[in-house]
Amino acid sequence: MAHHYDRILIGGRLTAPSTDRVAQVVSPSTEEVIGHVPLASTEDIDAAVGSARQAFDAGPWPSWTVSRRAAALRDLADRLDTRAAELAELAMAETGSPRGFAEGYFAVAPSHYLRFYASLAEEFVFEEERVNGPTRTLIVREPVGVVVAIPAWNGPLTLTAQKIAAALMAGCTVVVKAPVQDPLACHVFAEVVAESQVPEGVISVFAADVAESEYLVAHPGVDKVSFTGSTAVGARIAEVCGRDIRRTTLELGGKSAAIVLDDADIDTAVPALVGCGAAFMQGEICTAQTRILLPRARYEEFTEALARHMSTLPIGDPADPATVIGPLISEAHRARVEEYIALGRKEGATVACGGGRPKGLTTGWYLEPTLFTDVTNDMRIAQEEIFGPVVVAIPHDGPDHAVELANDSPYGLSGTVWTQDEDAALRIARRVRTGTFSINSYTLDINAPFGGSKKSGIGRENGPEGLDDYLEPKSIALSGAPLNG
Repeated sequence: MAHHYDRILIGGRLTAPSTDRVAQVVSPSTEEVIGHVPLASTEDIDAAVGSARQAFDAGPWPSWTVSRRAAALRDLADRLDTRAAELAELAMAETGSPRGFAEGYFAVAPSHYLRFYASLAEEFVFEEERVNGPTRTLIVREPVGVVVAIPAWNGPLTLTAQKIAAALMAGCTVVVKAPVQDPLACHVFAEVVAESQVPEGVISVFAADVAESEYLVAHPGVDKVSFTGSTAVGARIAEVCGRDIRRTTLELGGKSAAIVLDDADIDTAVPALVGCGAAFMQGEICTAQTRILLPRARYEEFTEALARHMSTLPIGDPADPATVIGPLISEAHRARVEEYIALGRKEGATVACGGGRPKGLTTGWYLEPTLFTDVTNDMRIAQEEIFGPVVVAIPHDGPDHAVELANDSPYGLSGTVWTQDEDAALRIARRVRTGTFSINSYTLDINAPFGGSKKSGIGRENGPEGLDDYLEPKSIALSGAPLNG
C-alpha cells in the first residue's frame, strides 16, 4: 500500500506546500517506493515559525492552565492509540524495524510519552517562594518559547513525542522537522494533531532537506532546538545556534561499553549483551552496547558464546514475527557500515561471525550481525560510532582497567556492567562517565533523565529534568532590603 501525502501541517492546519518538491520513501526491505511526502520550503518554514511565534506570544497555549494543556495531550494520545496498528506497519515498512520493536517502541511509546508528561506536569512545581532574611523571592519557571524538534530516523515519531510532550506541557509551541528517510509516521501524527484539541499555531510538522533544515535551525523566530541524531550534525546545530545564544538540547551518538566482570553468568549475560547490542534494532540505536569489555581469562569463552548466539539471529522481513535483524535504513547506510567492517579487518581485528550480506536475501539492505575479536580500544572500529549490527570484543585485566577502557572514548551516552556482585557493579557505575548506566540489563526509564556526556550531547530528556529543559527560571523579588546608594 502506497502512502502519498500532499499537505504539511502548519500551525495545526493541513496546508498545501508552497512548492511541488517531494521526498520519496523507499522501503529498506523491499527497495520499493512506498510513499512520498512534500518537502517544506523556506516560505513554508517562515509560515510555521510565524504561526508558532504568534501562538506563543499572543496565546492561547502558554496561558492555558496546566490541567487544560494536559487534557489536550491526553486527547492527542487517545487519537494516536486508534492508529497504533497503522503506525506499527509504517515502522516496519519505512524504517525496517522488526515487528516486536515496531509494535512497542514505534506504535505505543508516542502516546505513552504524551500521557506521562501530562501527568508529570500536573505535579510539577512551576512557581515557588524562597525566603532569605528580609528578602522574599518568587521563582517562576516559564516556557522557553518556540521550539524546533528534530527527531532521528531510527524512531521518528517516538522521539518526536518525547520532545514535544515535555515542550508542550512547559507551555512552548513546537515546529517538528521530520526525517526525510522515514517521515510517514510523522505525517500520520500531523493528521491526528489537525483533528485534536490542541489549538491552532501550537504544532507544525513537515519534512525538509538539509538547506531548509539549517534555515529552520537558524530562524530568528526560534528560541530552542531539540535534536536527536549524529554528533556531526549536532555539532553543526550547536554552531548555528551558538551565534544567537539559542538554547539547545542535543542527544547525539554513542559507543557504549558493556563491562563484563569475572563472575558474570555466561548463559544469562550473552543473550542480554546481544539483545542490547547487535540485535537492538540492527544496532541502529545510539545507546547500543557496541564495545563488549571481557575479562581476559574468560575472553575466548565469552567471544565463542557471543559468536554462536549472534550467528543464530533470524534475519529477514521486518513483518515476520520471528525476525530479529531487519534491514538497515538505506543502501548508503549499509555501504557505510560495510566500510567499517572492511576497516576492522584492515586494522587487524578478526571477524568472529558475520561480516557480510546474508545469503538468500538479494533484495533489501540487510547485513549479518558481526562480531570483531582481537580488538584494541584504539582501533577506529572501537572508537567511532558504526550504527549497525557490529560489536567489538575487547579484553580487560580487571575492574579498574575495564573502567579505564570504558572512559577512553569521545562518547558518554550509556553503558552496562554484568556481574553477580551488586556492590562492585554500583562502584563501576559511579566511575564510568556516561549520562545513563544499567546493571545486569539495559534499561531506559521514562521517569529518569536521559542524555549524554562528552560528545554524546547536551541537556536531558525524560523525567522532570526533561520538562525543566524547556523552562527558563525567573526570579521576582517580592520584598527585601534596598541597596544603599
